[in-house]
Amino acid sequence: MRDFDEFAAAATQPLLRLGWLLTGHAEQAQDLAQTALIRTYGAWHRVRHDDALSYARRVMVNLHTDWLRRRPWREQPRADLTGEGAGHDGGHDGGHGAVEDRAALVAALQSLTRRERAAIVLRYYVDLSEQQTAQTLGVSVGTVKSVCSRALAKLRASPALSEERRFVRTVQGEHA
Repeated sequence: MRDFDEFAAAATQPLLRLGWLLTGHAEQAQDLAQTALIRTYGAWHRVRHDDALSYARRVMVNLHTDWLRRRPWREQPRADLTGEGAGHDGGHDGGHGAVEDRAALVAALQSLTRRERAAIVLRYYVDLSEQQTAQTLGVSVGTVKSVCSRALAKLRASPALSEERRFVRTVQGEHA
């Protein structure tokens, strides 16, 4: 199974990034990626090796959807990613701006439905075509277009991603 070992080594990081964007949690992303690789390995004799990453992505999206359906609640605990608290230097960003931007992105993605989040992540982060996204999600191209359109409208309106928020943070950092 040398070809699977090579695939797994190359696919691990992209799958972890996809899992993190779907869940917003490193540990859950690792669980999703590992489970997707295990299931891909189990189906390796059926998987087109030139399209194995797409297969693994679809497994991840389906696992994440199943996990969300089984959860008894929608709330997810979060670590403080803003850089506030111990060690915060009272206005100097000290490199925390990127962390805040990532935290804002995760918060905005978490506000989307699981279908919208999966479509946006696959379409714009993984950079799949509309056709590839539709195939991965098991829906039509038209559904991908409409879901992405709604999700992008929600992200544009998200207070966490607003330009005003970024401007205020930049001005506060410059005048601190």
